[in-house]
Amino acid sequence: MYKKNILITGNLGYVGSVLVSYLKGKYENLNLIGFDSGYFAHSLTDVDVIPEINISKQYFGDLRDFDNEILSNIDGIIHLGAISNDPMGFNYERVTVDINLNATKKLISAALEKGVKHFVFASSCSIYGQSDGGARKESDIQNPLTMYARSKVEIEQYFEDLNLSEMCVTCLRFATACGMSPRLRLDLVLNDFVKGAILNKSIKILSDGSPWRPLIDVEDMALAIDWALHRSSTDGGQLLKINAGSNDWNYQISELAQIVAEMMPGVEVSVNSNAQPDKRSYRVDFSKFRELAPGFVPQKKIRETIVELSKGLAKIISLNNDFCESNLIRLKTLEMHINDGRLNKELRWMI
Repeated sequence: MYKKNILITGNLGYVGSVLVSYLKGKYENLNLIGFDSGYFAHSLTDVDVIPEINISKQYFGDLRDFDNEILSNIDGIIHLGAISNDPMGFNYERVTVDINLNATKKLISAALEKGVKHFVFASSCSIYGQSDGGARKESDIQNPLTMYARSKVEIEQYFEDLNLSEMCVTCLRFATACGMSPRLRLDLVLNDFVKGAILNKSIKILSDGSPWRPLIDVEDMALAIDWALHRSSTDGGQLLKINAGSNDWNYQISELAQIVAEMMPGVEVSVNSNAQPDKRSYRVDFSKFRELAPGFVPQKKIRETIVELSKGLAKIISLNNDFCESNLIRLKTLEMHINDGRLNKELRWMI
């Protein structure tokens, strides 16, 4: 059974734009309600129809000023809304605390008061930070190295400290996202490599290439969210923190670059030998996810994702040959909004 009224925060982003189309395609009568600040709403790639055609009602707003009445009659929440990567978290640390922590805690408390039955929180495998040895399991020690990762750890702990009543909560510790989306992001490792291969016939590794990363295609993220939204508390517990991804998608950065280069002849891979060591290195064990959600495990193969990215980027490459300064880089988008007077430095709209 699907839930009737579902609120998706951050629905106008990279993941949300894929998720709404997936959910509406699978559950025709689902009422999807969107809530988003709109920072990246204009960052559309080659699409004929905007993803929001699948949204029943769209709210534009700042999570810091969230109106709790929006939660009236909401059955489930998918919380994607956040300052959502390390560079943004570094440059806007106070905003990250205000949104990822303070505002998210208020949203969770309001959801409990309103009797929301399901809460899906987009957490991250980055909470494992620098991890030597084998692949990290859910019970292993966390070592968050950035504000973004620390915010995920603190929200997971916040759930632990609450009386959840009848709410079923799933914290999906996602691998690093990748793949094509109506709102593509190029500040992700695989997406960036494919962009470099197409545009410059080169892939530049900014570290020594040794760090490990788990990856997951954005379409497979939608599968995991679907499962989390509909799972029963008897299937994993009332509060479940779980790694979401595939054991087959743990790669070293250098290995990932070589796979892309092999698929796109003439591409050269270079390593920055003078780069500071990247301490963010972690392999992750996704066995628990496969055990609990066998029908929702990642379906994509790495080469399939690379092909889709290549085709998608090839369509838009003539629009802007300087992708490093485009609105497909989130930090650059925020800077453009600020420089043009649309956002202030607290990332609040001025228009």
